[in-house]
Amino acid sequence: MNCDDNAIIKTYDAEYRGVALYYLLAGDVSKLNRLRWVAETSMLKTLAAKHRSTVATMARKHKATIDTPHGPRRCFEAVVARPGRKPLVARFGGIPLKRQRKAVINDRPPAPISVPRKELITRLTARRCEWCQQHGPVETHQVRKLAELDTPGRPQPAWAQLMASKRRKTLVVCAACHQTIHAGQPTATSTR
Repeated sequence: MNCDDNAIIKTYDAEYRGVALYYLLAGDVSKLNRLRWVAETSMLKTLAAKHRSTVATMARKHKATIDTPHGPRRCFEAVVARPGRKPLVARFGGIPLKRQRKAVINDRPPAPISVPRKELITRLTARRCEWCQQHGPVETHQVRKLAELDTPGRPQPAWAQLMASKRRKTLVVCAACHQTIHAGQPTATSTR
């Protein structure tokens, strides 16, 4: 309701026109008359609320007729006069709901969405043990909290020191290193 009449009519028309033109190939496209009526009524009620008027008054004010290849059609339009330039015209309706067997749908493919990968997924797909640096199948060792890695008064194993220095709760390791971490044994490369 904060927009001007031209913008309101243009918005309702864009929504309705998108659906109507998409379904012109359908054999029962005439069933969209109900959708047209709902969208048209909603548009007129929005305009009436904006101007604190009635739906009938808004319908009379914006009523227009346009010529189409299928004959004249009733529509609603708002014209904004601009000095020295062509007026802005927004129309709602005027689309003949008749099946068009040769209608062409111009669906543009959506733009590819580039979502950056999470750091853990990147580390897993590298298939490299972060402890012994060997390539191959990997597993993830995880601790509940980073605070568990910095327990004062108790010496931490080298893998815990590595996780604490990287500030990570996870460590991507090979199966052999993972078993030695859980067994509490020093790993072959624990002399770091």
